[in-house]
Amino acid sequence: MNSTFVLVSIIVILALAFDYTNGFHDAANSIATVVSTRVLSPAKAVLLAAFFNFVAAFWFETKVASTIGKELIDTNLVNEWVILSGLIGAITWNLITWYLGLPTSSSHALVGGYAGAAVAKSGFSALIWATWPKGWPGTLSFIVLSPLIGMLLGMTLMVAVSWIFRGFAPSRVDKLFRSLQLVSASIFSFSHGLNDAQKTMGIMFAALLTGGYITKSAEMPLWVILSAHTAISLGTLSGGWRIVKTMGSKITKLKPVGGFCAETGGGVVIIAVSALGIPVSTTHTITGAIVGVGATHRLSAVKWGVAGRIVWAWVITIPAAGGIAALMYGIISIFR
Repeated sequence: MNSTFVLVSIIVILALAFDYTNGFHDAANSIATVVSTRVLSPAKAVLLAAFFNFVAAFWFETKVASTIGKELIDTNLVNEWVILSGLIGAITWNLITWYLGLPTSSSHALVGGYAGAAVAKSGFSALIWATWPKGWPGTLSFIVLSPLIGMLLGMTLMVAVSWIFRGFAPSRVDKLFRSLQLVSASIFSFSHGLNDAQKTMGIMFAALLTGGYITKSAEMPLWVILSAHTAISLGTLSGGWRIVKTMGSKITKLKPVGGFCAETGGGVVIIAVSALGIPVSTTHTITGAIVGVGATHRLSAVKWGVAGRIVWAWVITIPAAGGIAALMYGIISIFR
């Protein structure tokens, strides 16, 4: 059997394994608010989230996948071992932060791992610095921009809703937004599948490209699209209860109206940037939206100590995953 085929097959399997860990690591992003407000039970919430994670496979564009597969790393300077090492780095960091209950970015773990292994092989020349918002400028800037935009949109929606329904009895508002939160949770779950599954698709595309099985101008294979969305959906079904607790109650206490505003704000931001082909962190975005909603009540409603710990985890994700991947590439280089 051809050794390249075997290695590419291993990468594809490992990429889908990463996608699965992405699903259970980031399940909290989609369901924490709807569970913490008791609109849905955890079991029903993960079913809803997994369904819309998969439905996102039928979005008409794969621009985020194209960014990951073609516009971050010069595929002429890397090989299949780089991609394999990057995946191992990303999965390892995902598991570490899942165990610690930190809602870090699986997205940035993936790009950090890929970049770290690429730099270990070919130096920083392997990184593509395209014109903003493409390539690394867009990816790095949205580490800051996505939570800020999510926070502003969540805050704006919360203020608008509070003003519109100011004359309504609290019980009526609560009942209405318990129903509407099913819509907002579906929107956010769709956006999560849309952006995050495409990142795995991009890695699989890069593996097929370096292996010589497709050309750079090729369309994304249908089997890659469907398998990536299936894997992330199955991961979501597994849940990520440690992180659900952090996202749903440790940052700020949410009512259905707040959950609706946070999920809608976060989902709208992610869908918009996905249309531009920018790989963003669903974790960063929904956390920013939750903070924005909490801050509309009073600044003390947000547990800034917990939020600060989360931010520090964000800051170190790319270098940490990259360091693990670079180390793995060095070990592989010694023994292969």
